[in-house]
Amino acid sequence: MKLFTGLVFCSLVLGVNSWLSFMTEAVQGAWDMWRAYRDMREANFIGADKYFHARGNYDAAQRGPGGVWAAEVLSNARENSQRVTDFFKYGDSGHGAEDSEADQFANRWGRSGKDPDHFRPTGLPDKYK
Repeated sequence: MKLFTGLVFCSLVLGVNSWLSFMTEAVQGAWDMWRAYRDMREANFIGADKYFHARGNYDAAQRGPGGVWAAEVLSNARENSQRVTDFFKYGDSGHGAEDSEADQFANRWGRSGKDPDHFRPTGLPDKYK
């Protein structure tokens, strides 16, 4: 419902041409997020998850307002779903809360336009730029 409301609001505020541009940016931003996730899984490199969070959000945000929106929605959805699965795994112990906040910090870092290489671990192959 929030997604639909957001789309309707954006279409009213931005107009049809801007709406199409916004949607194009959002789709491209979602693709950037997917690519960063795919690279993170492929790299399977200890300590690199924050880099891939920041990189995906950075790349998506470079697309424009639609990319920023997509990055925020996808990042929040992923962290919220992880909280639910962590709850069923670990109960109400709060396990993983610090890691989730660190992921969100990296997400916000990337979306704000700051260099994702700040989180890049030493030894991560150049293939993952």
